[in-house]
Amino acid sequence: MLTLDSDQTVGDFVRQKPTRARVFESLKIDYCCGGKISLNRACEKRGIAVDQVLQAITTNDAQADTDTLVDVDAMGLTELADHIETTHHAYLREELPRLDFMTEKVSRVHGDKDERLFKMREAFVALKAELEPHMMKEEKILFPIVRQMEASAQRQENHCGSVANPIRQMEHEHDQAGNALAILSESTDGYTPPEWACNTYRAMLDSLAQLQRDMHQHIHKENNVLFPKAIELEQGTQS
Repeated sequence: MLTLDSDQTVGDFVRQKPTRARVFESLKIDYCCGGKISLNRACEKRGIAVDQVLQAITTNDAQADTDTLVDVDAMGLTELADHIETTHHAYLREELPRLDFMTEKVSRVHGDKDERLFKMREAFVALKAELEPHMMKEEKILFPIVRQMEASAQRQENHCGSVANPIRQMEHEHDQAGNALAILSESTDGYTPPEWACNTYRAMLDSLAQLQRDMHQHIHKENNVLFPKAIELEQGTQS
């Protein structure tokens, strides 16, 4: 049996076994933007006993269907960049306009009953405004650099200098997106509908919860897998 090391980063736990994301999501432990801190530190911040989390991970590992989530750590850089575009970017391009309509309608119709819906709407608008150019920068700048790096055994010069420069900007934008997602969750009681919520309201909350789950996976795959591997590859071509 694999020994679990609580000094390991949260991101690495999920990197090794993607199904562990469910454990961290259930305990509200951030494994995407906050994935670079140790499990010990993450548990300390949440006030959770690390032994409890390790036991939950052990149980999850024993029960997990390994076919349900993609093993991104086994992918090459080009394959992973393609996967992110066709899976997560495609999802966002379809879902963001739909949620833009729903959040506007629900906040306008029901904001008088719960003023937090205006805060929810404001956070979604900010998130959408962040994600749309963010995806374009990844697809037009960062991902082509990553693909070129993997295709060549020698260091390739690019207008960004080191690949770490655009990665640093992408990680900053991921943090901004994470902040907006936190506001969306807080302003909707963790996407829990009130008793009086109409069907559109309930559908909106369900879609926002799905958006958060997808974004956690999306950011994890970039922050904890794609970006470190790209930096490691660049450093290897320099040596």
